Amino acid sequence: MKKQLTINLTFRPLTLSIWKDFEKLFGEKGACAGCWCMYWFMSKKEYDEKRKDGRTKKEMKMMVKNNIEPGILAYSGNVPVGWIAIQPREKYFRLSKSKILQPIDDKSVWSIVCFFIHKDYRKMGVSVALVKNACDFAASKGGTIVEAYPTETKTKNSAPVFIYTGTASAFRKAGFKEVARRSDTRPIMRRVIE
Repeated sequence: MKKQLTINLTFRPLTLSIWKDFEKLFGEKGACAGCWCMYWFMSKKEYDEKRKDGRTKKEMKMMVKNNIEPGILAYSGNVPVGWIAIQPREKYFRLSKSKILQPIDDKSVWSIVCFFIHKDYRKMGVSVALVKNACDFAASKGGTIVEAYPTETKTKNSAPVFIYTGTASAFRKAGFKEVARRSDTRPIMRRVIE
């Protein structure tokens, strides 16, 4: 039986004033084995070194201290329930090194690279709502195209750890269209925003 979205969500860009909420959502060790959503910002070597000794959290906090809003938290009431990472594509070092996620043209895009939804709020429409809000956020910063690199899931029960970039179906529901595919399971999708 499919869960329906029965919660009212609010959204806030990550700033120091809500850092504790980000920590609460991600948990003591980070949402995914100490990642703290820094994977896309670093080379594999740098990321592996910093994740191993817990520095990815410090790196994320330093970014926020430098007035960069690296993503958006979703709240149900006062409870942080979801996260989406969005920045201009050029900020994400790993995208420039990926063979399957290379730019498809020279247009300036904002990239959505990661999600984390609290386990009690999955399959309730939180990710679609986060995507729509992320598009509004990019538009407020002057962005005109939002790009994403979701997973084309083969089953309805894919493990969340493997779909941290979101599902293609969620992006379709949020108005995204596939613009390229260099892998069976990793479409490049875009939405033009105004």
